[in-house]
Amino acid sequence: MPEARSRIEAPDDLFEVRHLSKTFPGVRALDDVSLRLRRGTVHALVGENGAGKSTLMKIIAGIVAPDTGELLLEGEPLRCRSPREALARGIAMIHQELNLMPFMTVAENIWIRREPLNALRLVRHGELRRRTRTLLERLRMDIDPQAQLRTLPIATRQLVEIARALSHEPKVLIMDEPTSALAEREAEHLFEIIRALTAQGASVFYITHRMEELFAIADDISVLRDGRHIASGRATEFTRDTLIHMMVGRELSGSFPGAPPPRSEPALAARALRRAGEFHDISFDLHVGEILGVAGLIGSGRSALACTLFGLTPPDSGTILIAGRETRIDSPAAAMAHGLALVTEDRKESGCFCGLSVLENLEISVLSSDFVRFGFVRSRAARAACGLMLSELRVKTRGLEEQIENLSGGNQQKVLIGRCLLTRPKVLILDEPTRGVDVGAKAEIHQLIARLAGQGTAVLLISSEMPEILRLSHRVMVMHEGRLTGILDRSEASQVAVMDLAAR
Repeated sequence: MPEARSRIEAPDDLFEVRHLSKTFPGVRALDDVSLRLRRGTVHALVGENGAGKSTLMKIIAGIVAPDTGELLLEGEPLRCRSPREALARGIAMIHQELNLMPFMTVAENIWIRREPLNALRLVRHGELRRRTRTLLERLRMDIDPQAQLRTLPIATRQLVEIARALSHEPKVLIMDEPTSALAEREAEHLFEIIRALTAQGASVFYITHRMEELFAIADDISVLRDGRHIASGRATEFTRDTLIHMMVGRELSGSFPGAPPPRSEPALAARALRRAGEFHDISFDLHVGEILGVAGLIGSGRSALACTLFGLTPPDSGTILIAGRETRIDSPAAAMAHGLALVTEDRKESGCFCGLSVLENLEISVLSSDFVRFGFVRSRAARAACGLMLSELRVKTRGLEEQIENLSGGNQQKVLIGRCLLTRPKVLILDEPTRGVDVGAKAEIHQLIARLAGQGTAVLLISSEMPEILRLSHRVMVMHEGRLTGILDRSEASQVAVMDLAAR
């Protein structure tokens, strides 16, 4: 397929991008990008992290100003100097990194700056809750309008972000990785909402790294690479392989983990583990060199279990065993002392230290006896170890001193994994390790996970992506509403078998 193709030509274009360019210090984020969005369609935008997708969408949403180029909405020039102006023109954006207020309620987050007021300019809370219930019922989202956002799991927060955007009834809806925290059933529910929205004449820009959902929802596809427009066309004109080739410009090699070694004493085990309101009676064994996948729908308790295993939230009852010995893990420090490491599901809130450099984000994990002598950090040794880890994980950065918030999502994720690997863990807990990560970085992370298992690391892999679970896991543990409903060997695990257990 050629490197560039003509734009989609149609008489019903709702939105057009013409010759858009944007440069940040040292980075050409967009280079003369042009594309069109047809009325009542879903236009998927694909490319590796750093390809320019999010920058383009932020320009459309009024968050970032372009250097050159223009936007047209229904044939008229569009210049939005803020997200508020974009919303007034009918353009709403659902961000990959959630922009919600954790100490406000669901209702307050959805209607912020649009609350119903009485004659004294005070919020009519009853009416606010009624509006929220009506919206959530229409969207078939079972969420309490009065719940504080910080008490909700990340997947439910993602649904709140989606509901807030839809409450504006936009003409153009931008969705940046909207299913990154959703399990398959919730993602399909979102697709139904999108289909209903486009049937009413609205249009959607859709960014995703999940190839399987791309062809399920997209009418048109545009490919970006290194800030440049590579191709546009109807979704039916592309195949998975041609898309990947255009996105990365290189061949990707797959990697499946080999057979686990003969089972010996489990590296990590749980016996009747329970935490009120989150999970109960969880028992499993995780062996040396094994990848144990953990699958389940929203509210299944997977992430809560990971937090308990790592000492973030103590269990109410039950036991944790490390190498066959009952062990008290009541803090992350205790977990790390016993050879455990955790990559959390939300890199923005509980992973990255966004105000710090790549070096500072990495070396925080190695301030241990290996790099501290007589109470002083061996800075040169720590820096060398961090630099070597960046090289091994192929992190794209201008150097150790670069702020981590300047990196793409995939490279941030690699840094977080590298932070854990610097502790030389015996047990690695990965909670959504490829969330919001492009196809190239995802393949590299999959290869890394398989390699670590081959070297004897025990891996607990939590993922909402069924292909990822089935591809990498030696066994699959399935949870539903805090209960363990089954553990399947690789030979038994299929999408149907896992979903059957996840819905029990």
